[in-house]
Amino acid sequence: MLKDINKDAESRMGKSIEALGTNFNKIRTGRAHPSILDGVMVSYYGSDTPLSQVANVSVLDARTLSISAWDKTLVPDIEKAIMKSDLGLNPATTGELIRVPMPPLTEETRKDFIKHARAEAEAARVAIRNIRRDALGSVKGLLKEKEISEDDDRRAHDDIQKITDRYIEQVDKALAAKEKDLMEI
Repeated sequence: MLKDINKDAESRMGKSIEALGTNFNKIRTGRAHPSILDGVMVSYYGSDTPLSQVANVSVLDARTLSISAWDKTLVPDIEKAIMKSDLGLNPATTGELIRVPMPPLTEETRKDFIKHARAEAEAARVAIRNIRRDALGSVKGLLKEKEISEDDDRRAHDDIQKITDRYIEQVDKALAAKEKDLMEI
């Protein structure tokens, strides 16, 4: 029973780390990376569709993304969607190919992105702590039902805390790496 609780907590905390990585990928650095456009939705036959499902996004060079739509009539819609997104990007269309140059980051935008990254990291820490709380509540329930001893309860608390500390450390490492990445010129 306790192993199941630990495994469940560990898998949920792992998912929180994955979500943090996804959120960090959306925060752009000075370099071009296709995942920057993951959140862009294009109006495709009346429904919002992720950009990656209607076009091929690739890196042209270190500071430029290229987008080639599978349906050439979508080029203006893709361009509008990128402009509407809150990424601060200005696409340039050359026929059927859309080029998205990455503007260099100013000191102010770097600091804003770092604030955003810290907020994402704090949200991940809160999620991990909530998972710990749920796991400890499950252990407490087992103790109340007299299915485990008090020694098992203390051991389970220690194990869950060790798991939590390990995942919080992963969040801190990911944040430090993202901050370093953002501060590079």
